[in-house]
Amino acid sequence: MKPRITLAETRLPDGSTLALQEHDGRKSLLIHGQQICGPATRAAEEELARLACAPFRPARQPKLWFAGLGLGHMLATAATELRQKRATFIIAEPLAALTEWHRLHLPASPLLCDTRIELETDCGPSALTRQAGLLHAILLHLDASPTGPANRPWVDDRRWLAAAYEALQAGGLLAIAGSRPVANLTRRLQRAGFEVAEFTVPASPEAKKSRLLPIWLARKGKATG
Repeated sequence: MKPRITLAETRLPDGSTLALQEHDGRKSLLIHGQQICGPATRAAEEELARLACAPFRPARQPKLWFAGLGLGHMLATAATELRQKRATFIIAEPLAALTEWHRLHLPASPLLCDTRIELETDCGPSALTRQAGLLHAILLHLDASPTGPANRPWVDDRRWLAAAYEALQAGGLLAIAGSRPVANLTRRLQRAGFEVAEFTVPASPEAKKSRLLPIWLARKGKATG
């Protein structure tokens, strides 16, 4: 049986430990031994990015904002889907150690070679307020992305949802993936002004039977053309 190798660890503000581990060539991020990002989330993250990018392939300068870097699965898919040289991918990642881990342990990360990527450390409402009306899409995974106050997902914060809505262009998408259904999330997004569609994606696309992971696409009104 192949061992699990801890490549790096760091202490989070709440005192818990975030670890980067490798097992059989696959890397994961874990807190208290529980995987928050890795093989269990990859399929949903990649499908989320494909769905979020699809409407904006014709855009000259698509601008996407990612709540957190994770292992770069969403970012890598978005960078492949949107080839425009003037695209912008803003990564809001408060944990400096995570970007360093990409440089040290994730040689295929687009963070190392794609000049369209911008990094910032704030993924709260104030960061989105600075993007008012500029974003085509905001992407977030409920487990792999940084959390808000009291370690709750940012989508639980009304101020964050309001800022996300204002940050998007007309027709822009708030794209959310999760590892399990979330009661009332669709209603919460609708109350914030979004038009919401729900999807599911297999956790293991190659498996004959796989549990389904939820995706929410929340659109700001209708595109103006």
